[in-house]
Parts: sequence; structure tokens; C-alpha cells
Amino acid sequence: MAATWLKDTVFYEIYPQSFYDTNGDGIGDFQGIKEKLDYILSLGCNALWINPCFDSPFRDAGYDVRDYLKTAPRYGTNEDLYRLFEEAHRRGMHVLLDLVPGHTSEEHAWFQESRKEEPNAYSGRYIWTDSWFRGCRNMLYVSGEAPRDGTYMLNFFKCQPALNYGFLHPEESWQMPMDAPDALATREAMKDVMRFWLSHGCDGFRVDMADSLVKFDDEKKSGTTKIWQDIRRMLDREFPEAALVSEWGKPVQALNAGFDMDFYLNWTGNGYNCLMREYENHPGTDEDHSYFRRDSEHDISPFLKEYMARYLATRDRGYISLITCNHDTPRPAFHMDKEELKMAYAFLFTMPGVPFLYYGDEIGMRYRRLPTKEGGYTRTGSRTPMQWREGKNLGFSDGRPEDLYLPVDPSGDAPTVEKQEKDPDSLLQAVRSILTLRHTFPDLQADGLFEPVQAEAGRPFVYRRGSLICALNASGKEETVSVPGKRVFLLGRCEKDGDTWKMGPQSFAVFA
Repeated sequence: MAATWLKDTVFYEIYPQSFYDTNGDGIGDFQGIKEKLDYILSLGCNALWINPCFDSPFRDAGYDVRDYLKTAPRYGTNEDLYRLFEEAHRRGMHVLLDLVPGHTSEEHAWFQESRKEEPNAYSGRYIWTDSWFRGCRNMLYVSGEAPRDGTYMLNFFKCQPALNYGFLHPEESWQMPMDAPDALATREAMKDVMRFWLSHGCDGFRVDMADSLVKFDDEKKSGTTKIWQDIRRMLDREFPEAALVSEWGKPVQALNAGFDMDFYLNWTGNGYNCLMREYENHPGTDEDHSYFRRDSEHDISPFLKEYMARYLATRDRGYISLITCNHDTPRPAFHMDKEELKMAYAFLFTMPGVPFLYYGDEIGMRYRRLPTKEGGYTRTGSRTPMQWREGKNLGFSDGRPEDLYLPVDPSGDAPTVEKQEKDPDSLLQAVRSILTLRHTFPDLQADGLFEPVQAEAGRPFVYRRGSLICALNASGKEETVSVPGKRVFLLGRCEKDGDTWKMGPQSFAVFA
């Protein structure tokens, strides 16, 4: 593991087009992020992950990159981003950019050259078959849209042609091995992209679809792992404090590949999903057995069974990153109220690894059902403008409401930072107190040891973090726990009763 600064780090994820608009065009910008750095730091977040901000036609919200070395003009210039790095560093903060290595936009200059009939230096930069009527087995592909006689593979949407990193076991004449010159050229080009931004002050990358480099003949990801290990060696030589977090969802594979962190992703039915979004297991109904709902059965075992195997296998090799939400995930306030969210955040922010807080989750911004925007589809409702204060556009922008990237929450009780700053019982203040606790006690930070102590269904969850013990009563009724030590932190109610502690409904306490 390379980046030593991750031990006491909490990330704040920013969807730049929705965070803060300073020029009145209805779209957030780099200047807006810079102006809010002190607010982010006041939460207890000392690092940023900024969603894609490179030049793009925005058919997939920036995940279709047109130029890796140029920022999207709607956010500002390269120089504006460099100044954002500087201002963050001046406050002791770090910044990750979103890297998309598996594909580009079909408007990228590399692809425009690759699609030409005459062979050139970029002909092998993407995955092409050798005939217009030959498709790509088990993969999406496009034919009939280029002068070149061939079909090209897609990595996700139609606008995202797959970059060529080679095949682990080539079977067709058009499939290159991983050590083919064109496949190696793609790898070296991506290294150069990383070098460019790291040399200008970026501190690392969140890597989109990190496991997607080598295609369908790489089910165990050994080929993709080999590529990332090679990239990691370059970083260790040239940028030893650069951090990488992967969108992979399999930390044993990801950390072995050289990543510092791997996200625990919201896959339907998995352990993380069962904590806050179990309703996704019952589409078309109102059924929700999420652990942090006060009226659930409060069985933490589906999470622990999966998490503990991953944690024990990786705790000496890197970190598992738990998230409140992200740009692809329904906001937790969709089915949870303020008190339920407090319990969820108390748990997420006192677990091992490096946690991520999605912008607006600290005030309980709601998921909204909205028409798709820039390829968002159902994800669009989690990408609405940040709600700063009462008044025009909830403080996001001074522009015309009709020009906003997405509409703000029109509800009369829409949560705002301004309102919650004044309320000592607000979710915002709870987040601050929990993150202050995390920064105060090294045992609660990324590499502090974790051990479940009591995990019986229907009872409070008690777990050890180093020398500390955390007790969580997510239920709607009073519970009793037997925990040694002195109480050093409390959300809710927890009173000494002889040799035990009485925990009020939806309470969280830490003992030393």
C-alpha cells in the first residue's frame, strides 16, 4: 500500500455539476468547490473525490471522456483545477479525480483515428473485429458506423468504445495478446494521463469500472490484475503517495491488483445493500427490511457474513471503503428518516477502512424521481443540486431556475445546510460529531482492528475497534447492553444501570 495519508482520511464525493454554481449558468464549477472547501473540512472530511471533470460530450455525465488532458469548459479551465488542488493542499486536504480507463467517448481523437479505413498509430487503440459482419462474442458492439471494415466493442453505453488492453487468451485473429504493441501502447497512454494530473497536484484517482480492462476471457481478472500491478509499480516509483480506489466490488482481487482501497458496492442482495437499501430486493412493493430501519428485525449477519471474510482477507493489504451513497445509488434518505440516518452514519464512520460521504447526505437530501439527464436514468434522482440555504435555487445558483443542471427539491421542508447549522439535533451536526470522534481516536481510523462482540438478531450490535467498544441500538425500543469501560461518545440515550447500560431507541455509544 502506497498512500500513508489514508489512515485518517474521510472522503467527500462531489458531483461537480450539482455542487455549487458561481457564474450563474446553472452548472456547478471548480470555483464553487474551492469556495466550499472550508465547509467540507468542517464536516470532518479531509479529502475529495470529484466525479468526471474532463472534456466530454456528456452523454454519460462525463464518463465518456473526449480529452483526458483537458477539463470540461463548463467547470472551468485546467488552471482553475490546479488552483483547486493548491487550495485543498493548503488546508491539509487531498483530491482524487475520476479516471475512466476502460473506454473513451466516441468523439475522442484516438477513436476518430482508429475508425479510419487506412491503418494508423491508433488503429489498435480500441477493440475491433476484422469484418463489418463479425461481432464480439458475449459483448456489446457496433457495426456499420465507421469507414473501417470491422465492428468495435463497447464497454458500457453505445457512446463508449472499449479501449484495447489485449486478451488473456486470444482465440480469434483480431484478438491481440496483452503484450501486443498496440495493447501496451494503450497501457502506456493511460499511465501518461495519470502522470499528467499527478504532476499538476492531483493526489490519486477513483478508477471507474476498474475490472473492465481485459475482456470476457478474464473471468478471474488475472489479466486485468497484471495491468494494474504494472501501473502500481510506476506509481510507486514516480508518485509514491498517490492513492487509488477502485470501482471493483471484490476487494481481495482489487487490493491484490495494487489498489489502496476498493468500494463495497451497492449490489442488490449483498451485505452493504441490506443495511440501507434492502427494499431493492422487493421491487414493486413497499417491503423494506433494511437493518437501519427502526422496525426491521435488526439482523446484522447478512452484512457481517460477507464483510468479515473480505475484511480478514485484506486487512493487512489495503482498505474496504464503505459509502453513504454515490452518484449511482439511491440516497439513503429515500426510505430512512433523520434518526435512522444518524445510526447508519455512526456505523459507517466507525468501521475500518476509508469511508466516503456523498455530497448532501450529511443533511439528508432526498432521492427524487426525475427524467433522465446525461445518461443518468434512475440514477438522476441522486444527482440533484446541493441545498445550501433558503431562497432562490436553495443557494445552489443565482441563475434562472430553468437553466439549472437539474431542478432543486421543491418541498417546503427541503433540508438545507443553513437550517441544520442552527439545529444542534440535526443530521449535519451528528455527522460532524461522529467524524470528530473518528479523527480523535486512532482506533476508529482506517487500520484499527475490528471485531464483532454481539451480533444476535434483534439485539444491539456491539463491536470492538482496537481498545474501544461501540454499541449500536438501531431499533425503536429500549435495549440493555453489558459493556465495560467509560462512555466517551453518545448519540441518543445511554444510561448506566448497575452493571449494564440502558440504551434508548436508536442510540449509539462508544466506550473506552
